[in-house]
Amino acid sequence: MNVIKLESDKFDEIKLLFKDIFMNEPWNDDWSDDNQLTEYILDLTGNRNSLAIGLYDENELIGFSLGSIMHWCAGTEYYIYEFCIKRERQHNGLGTLFLNEIEIYVKNLGINHIFLQTEKNVPAYEFYKKNGFSELEGHISFVKMFD
Repeated sequence: MNVIKLESDKFDEIKLLFKDIFMNEPWNDDWSDDNQLTEYILDLTGNRNSLAIGLYDENELIGFSLGSIMHWCAGTEYYIYEFCIKRERQHNGLGTLFLNEIEIYVKNLGINHIFLQTEKNVPAYEFYKKNGFSELEGHISFVKMFD
């Protein structure tokens, strides 16, 4: 296994894995609009503070973390927007291995914590708890949808 920083030349690999993960159970997201998906991934990877990290098995991308480095009053954080492991490779410890490698990687950059959000009714919730993440007391997410 190899953990590397993903550059723009890996965009198509990221996009293919993203669709395979998030258009299937348990997410079932509708990413059928290819332009919308392209723009979303560019939003996550194309900023000065973006940090995309990939997990490779030989030459195959089997996982990624798409996030950004944020400077916060409590220190510098790695904010993970999207994290995944290839569906066929899940449930055998690779997600935990990858998270541990990400932690080492970002600590070496002077980052002192990782922040992420997920839903309570998906397997990711228990996965993150199992891997040492804790819920922020009093933290709530809001959204306002427009017609």
